[in-house]
Amino acid sequence: QVQLVESGGGLVQPGGSLRLSCAASGNIFSLYTMGWYRQAPGKQRELVAHISPGGSTNYADSVKGRFTISRDNAKNTVYLQIDSLKPEDTAVYYCYIAYRVGYWGQGTQVTVSS
Repeated sequence: QVQLVESGGGLVQPGGSLRLSCAASGNIFSLYTMGWYRQAPGKQRELVAHISPGGSTNYADSVKGRFTISRDNAKNTVYLQIDSLKPEDTAVYYCYIAYRVGYWGQGTQVTVSS
């Protein structure tokens, strides 16, 4: 069983920044792809970014150039640096690990509003 715990969400003004963190339990973190997803009200959950065990990254077109995913395998933690936030970035952000059936965190709310 893997547990993922996200943190770092909050209310921020347009143009602002946040850094989300996701800490994973266990000792398998470094072996698997990690991802960040988000779900806005009334919409389906969508992929934001993912990062391979070796550090290769991939981003949704809507966040390229503004979001940066990274990982620290020594700390079992994946990060999402979010810059130049827009109101349409408002969503619950979820961490995911592609281990076996896949595991999700509980989510952290990001609200972008003036």
